[in-house]
Amino acid sequence: MAPALGHRSRIAALVVALALVASVTLAAPSHTSGPFQGAKANKGTVTHTKEGGKSMLMLSDEFVVPDTPDPHWQLVDSKGNVYLVDRLPLKGDKVARSIEVPAYVHDVAKVQIWCAFAESVLGEASFSQPVK
Repeated sequence: MAPALGHRSRIAALVVALALVASVTLAAPSHTSGPFQGAKANKGTVTHTKEGGKSMLMLSDEFVVPDTPDPHWQLVDSKGNVYLVDRLPLKGDKVARSIEVPAYVHDVAKVQIWCAFAESVLGEASFSQPVK
């Protein structure tokens, strides 16, 4: 017969078990696109994650902001709908390297870098499956 665990030992074991379950449950899966391809945006990838219930997109460190007048994030869903979202350059030398996917965008099949000045796609990165 196995020795009985003391009250404190049982509580400690329960806390460890709950911590393991929480870490597995809270670890949000991430999805990384293929590489950006295009005339001006052709380095790096974009990663999709869930953070606090929010759908987030983040550019990789290899991504280089195109030297064009007005580059923006643009999202394409699985039905081909296109959503112009946020500007990449911010005030000063800052760059919007991550964005929250707006609630009205149901999924993201591609991320494009769009030049609002020239009205053209500078490059795009596709996910193997649309991310939600």
